[in-house]
Amino acid sequence: MKDILDEIIARKREEIMQQKQAVSIELLRENATQKMQEQRSMRAALTASPYGIIAEFKRKSPSKGWIKELGRADEIPPSYEANGAAALSILTDTPFFGGSLQDIAVARPLTGLPVLRKDFIIDEYQLFQARIVGADAVLLIAAALSPEECRKLAEEAHRLCLEVLLEIHRESELDYVNEHIDMIGVNNRNLGSFHTDVKNSFRLAEKLPADFLKVSESGISDPATIKELRQAGFRGFLIGETFMKTENPGATLRQFINDLSCS
Repeated sequence: MKDILDEIIARKREEIMQQKQAVSIELLRENATQKMQEQRSMRAALTASPYGIIAEFKRKSPSKGWIKELGRADEIPPSYEANGAAALSILTDTPFFGGSLQDIAVARPLTGLPVLRKDFIIDEYQLFQARIVGADAVLLIAAALSPEECRKLAEEAHRLCLEVLLEIHRESELDYVNEHIDMIGVNNRNLGSFHTDVKNSFRLAEKLPADFLKVSESGISDPATIKELRQAGFRGFLIGETFMKTENPGATLRQFINDLSCS
């Protein structure tokens, strides 16, 4: 089976190389340090929230194709906030997920929630971009990095006042945890095959370090599952397709939370 992650990372390297030719890393670094907006803590928001839902804005995926091709960043993220989300995740990969950095730049001024830049981050250049457009946190994917690369990127993210959500899929990736990680996410979707199994979060729950805020990512469509995951120690729940595939993602989120409250 073709490994989708390898294809995405290869494309990402080409993309970053082209971006560096257009805008030097030195200029981007300078702009990033000049645009230090007040950080909104995603970790604190999830800790304080009774539901901990990280509502995701994405237009498509490699496995499903277009989910909401005409989804607007100036409408859906604010609607997520109005309907009870604790934080936002915004996909900024264009070829595979139909997003862009502009989506964060548009959404952040319209909401008070912390914003996660969700992308395949492999270069510090992408951290500077995240800071410039107003992200509050970034996702680092263990499967896309070496432990040393992860450490360096997480350290640089902290220098830029960006929180770090480390995403793992298997127990062996716990080696990627370091002192610059703020949250640990368990991806229930295999990034090679895109097969999804929420049981992955339950399998890894007891293996995760006790002092890290834990996030379960992908494949969550039933409020009852969140209740079970909270009992297993998770405090953040990243949900995208369940909301985005509906006509009104914000209203779907509200109904989801209502059902969660009654379960």
